[in-house]
Amino acid sequence: MATYKKEKGFAVQTLSSDPVASAIAGSSWSTGGNLPQALYENAGAGATQSASMNFGGQGNPPGPAHPFTADTQTYDGTSWTEVNNLNNGRRFLYGAGTLTSAIAFGGYTTPPSGPGTQAYTETWNGSSWTETTDLNTKRRDNQGIGISSSNALAAAGYDGTTVSANVESWNGSSWTEVAEKNTLRYRTAATGSNTAGIIAGGEIPSTAASALVESWNGSAWTEISDLSTARQAFAGAGTYTETLVMGGTLGPPGSTAKTEYYDGSSWSEQADLANARYINYGGSGDTVAQSMVFGGEGRSNSTEEWNQPSTFDPLNVGQVYYNSGSNAFKVTQQLASAGTWSSGGNLNTARFRFGGAVNATQNAGLVFGAGDSPYGQTEEYNGTAWSEQNDLNTGRYISYGGAGTQTACVTAGGYNPAGSPAYNTVVSETYNGTSWTEGNDLNEGRIDCSTFGTSTDGVLVGGGEGPGGPGTVTSVEVYNGTSWTETTDIPTATQEMGSLGLGTAGLIFGGSVDSTPTAKNTTVEWNGTSWTSGGTYPISVFYTTGFGSLTNGIGAGGIISPPGAQSGVCCVYNGTSWSEVAELTTARIGTSGNGIGTSGFVAGGESASSPKVTTTEEWNVSETNRTITVS
Repeated sequence: MATYKKEKGFAVQTLSSDPVASAIAGSSWSTGGNLPQALYENAGAGATQSASMNFGGQGNPPGPAHPFTADTQTYDGTSWTEVNNLNNGRRFLYGAGTLTSAIAFGGYTTPPSGPGTQAYTETWNGSSWTETTDLNTKRRDNQGIGISSSNALAAAGYDGTTVSANVESWNGSSWTEVAEKNTLRYRTAATGSNTAGIIAGGEIPSTAASALVESWNGSAWTEISDLSTARQAFAGAGTYTETLVMGGTLGPPGSTAKTEYYDGSSWSEQADLANARYINYGGSGDTVAQSMVFGGEGRSNSTEEWNQPSTFDPLNVGQVYYNSGSNAFKVTQQLASAGTWSSGGNLNTARFRFGGAVNATQNAGLVFGAGDSPYGQTEEYNGTAWSEQNDLNTGRYISYGGAGTQTACVTAGGYNPAGSPAYNTVVSETYNGTSWTEGNDLNEGRIDCSTFGTSTDGVLVGGGEGPGGPGTVTSVEVYNGTSWTETTDIPTATQEMGSLGLGTAGLIFGGSVDSTPTAKNTTVEWNGTSWTSGGTYPISVFYTTGFGSLTNGIGAGGIISPPGAQSGVCCVYNGTSWSEVAELTTARIGTSGNGIGTSGFVAGGESASSPKVTTTEEWNVSETNRTITVS
């Protein structure tokens, strides 16, 4: 009987465009509906691209025919609609809030309201403006911060005579002075709320444009990462931890189209505006994805909307979808061939030929041993930086022994200078995320062995017995969480090889024989009970490392013999064969590798310029979309 799937097929998601790995990187500006008139020095509010406001400002170009305006418009995602005016027409005003709960404050007016900088405050209820309590200090020329008519922050500005650092917080009925900014400036972009906000850039009295950024936590200002490009008189949208700023001037005259994104730690340049603009505080969007900008000096009445494409969902990698724009069926994949290496945090202790938790992750890695005497140094990696942890009980080096994760790892073997004999130690230890505990010994001590698997299902392979021993060995031992048991030997005695995988599905590759310093290029796979030949490694190499799975594994670095030089060659294993991918930035040998085939790192080792290094390189494979053929 035919199944439903065979008869009817299967449902797939329909998308208008391919998803992307990073929405920010794939974003762009598009044209929205035009304002009824050309404006600059205007203000904005609104949470989304289909529910935003514009109010105040001055006609563009200025002059008697273009007075300061009280006009207010609302945006529905397509067009602007005139609604009830401000009570006080003005330019250089602050705006914040949403389509149904907004606030306008400060600004600059002309008669009959009275010329000059003002303290006016008005709130919007979705249909009309109401005058309310004035600011304590008159101000103009900044973007407002706030999320509603009862939540706003007036951060400094220009009082008509001097640039101020004064800041006031609005609670829905009154303004209260709070901590001043660290740096005097105005014409800044701003986002957030009165308890968590950001001000960026601006004009400092002695500087045409600034890149300074300060964050507000409700009680104090803190300087954070600078903008990539200094600018002033521009707009921003988003939140305290995710912000978009756009336009402005690098120093009058002239405007810029540059856009920058803040991810909570640093700024990066993104797609430019279609139209450069400045003296514009008409920006809106409570999230970056809903950002808009409208008006601005010399930019007539144009509106631009920020567009973020759909992003990859890691849970859906491998899922088929239909792209209606290109009329094609596609699948989201991670292709190792497109992987790249980038710099990570440096180890605290330089080391070479040491152990690591090969099945750890890029954000939770572990390395140990082979530093300086007594060779027990242990470090954990959080994806950014290494931190020192409790040492091994028995220091060791010349060992690649390590199976498990950052919180559950086992190591055994290696060279213990304090042991008797010094070489081929049998000592085994387990790590629980905090400290090491000695466990049951190996049956056969060894150095330069390789280990893969977990802390309860580990496999220790080959190695050498050192001076006085029989040389390179074929013996293999498995760990069950308590003790080591001898199991099926590898076909050929090997040491200094790379390894990867789990206790029931792993492999070793490369390596050498003690009496013959020539590197090998063979791969041998383990199925939990026996060894079989695998694919040939593209180069002959030893003192190499690996991480990942039997069907998606990475080999990295080592010594090529001949001629005996450090290598940066990296390869990926697909379960059948190896293929070369992007090389390490720094060729090295004797490193430790942690991670999975699409995300991992190598750390330490020996380079041509140093016998022990601290550098870490991170391996990342981005998602990509591939067209598939269907009938």
